[in-house]
Amino acid sequence: MSALVTTQVDGLAKNLGLLNVDSKDLVETLKSTAFKGNVTDEQMAALLMVANQYGLNPWTKEIYAFPDKGGIVPVVGVDGWSRIINGHAQFDGINFEQDDQSCTCIIYRKDRSHPIRVTEWMAECKRNNAGPWQSHPRRMLRHKAMIQCSRIAFGFVGIYDHDEAERITVSQADSATQRAERIAQELPPYSDDEFNKNFGTWSERIQSGRKTADEIIAMVHTKYTLTPGQLGAIRDLETTEVEVVE
Repeated sequence: MSALVTTQVDGLAKNLGLLNVDSKDLVETLKSTAFKGNVTDEQMAALLMVANQYGLNPWTKEIYAFPDKGGIVPVVGVDGWSRIINGHAQFDGINFEQDDQSCTCIIYRKDRSHPIRVTEWMAECKRNNAGPWQSHPRRMLRHKAMIQCSRIAFGFVGIYDHDEAERITVSQADSATQRAERIAQELPPYSDDEFNKNFGTWSERIQSGRKTADEIIAMVHTKYTLTPGQLGAIRDLETTEVEVVE
């Protein structure tokens, strides 16, 4: 456990009134409640810094981590959003106007003469494959409107709801796949003549242990595309025994 993680844990525990609790115990509990799978000190520190910034409790899942390419997306549950809204010094009340198509959130600030109004639309927000959106669509839309309005009213940044975190990671995965497909489409095919000319060299390198089939394939893929037959021929080299002539 790094010094940064210890400092962040101790500071957050003090602010939340978690006194006389060992830092190591808090960290171990946090790993099982706010993270999925293995977690690095860097990921732990990133979540704790955001939790400290907003005074959110990761041990009760007011904030938790959504994995994202070795980093995290800080996710705040609806109870966490409600806490930071109600805890803001300028918060002066909240109202909702809702029907089956939309929900408008209205937040009042003590230092403003006009309230902040944000409308979210069911057609834009509803997710057909998500359980809560099927069982409680109006409640979910109200949560969306509250979160978006609070961002404009109080400038909350760097935190997301669960829906947004899923969309972020799916979008990034789709972008990476599309990028790989686009690159493959732009590369020319590897001609049979060139393939046959280099095949003997690849065979010698693989059989001698200097290269693996995957390394040869990766090298070729930087400039050309390979057919399934060419890929299979290269991979077969790893299982082909070299005939030794006496």
